[in-house]
Amino acid sequence: MVRENEIRSGEVAVPAPPPTDAGLVFIGSIRTPWTSRLETPRQGRTDGPVCRIEVFDPWVDALDGLEAFERVEVLYWLHLSRRDLVRQSPRNDGTTRGTFSLRSPVRPNPIGTSIAALDRIEDGIAYVRGLDCLDATPLLDLKPARDLFTPIAPPQPGDFQIG
Repeated sequence: MVRENEIRSGEVAVPAPPPTDAGLVFIGSIRTPWTSRLETPRQGRTDGPVCRIEVFDPWVDALDGLEAFERVEVLYWLHLSRRDLVRQSPRNDGTTRGTFSLRSPVRPNPIGTSIAALDRIEDGIAYVRGLDCLDATPLLDLKPARDLFTPIAPPQPGDFQIG
């Protein structure tokens, strides 16, 4: 079981550089039943509890049209997460991996994402299933799930390609 702020055998923490302002704005608050990382599920499930995404003014009108989608991508700020581990031991088995190879909430910039099933939208609140964050987690963004879209056009000669 993970303990808050624990450094496991083989994990490596580094001094974090001073933060700079990226201009992020919290546009809402996420309400879930979990108040401790020890009780929060490792991954959200669409058969999990209904959670509320409370959007702040003046962003409530931005919800218009979102109800047409069955799944939404929720981006949030993991405000209670450590930010200093570069190597982590996810199973506490003595092996470690780099932070970027894990979905751990411990990250240099603790941005979390979940694909959630949209239940309904009422009075500036989106009701969803499938979250895995603590109660009162700050909301960064909300958008239709990317897997609901197909590419607009096939790749064309001269398009940027990797490899």
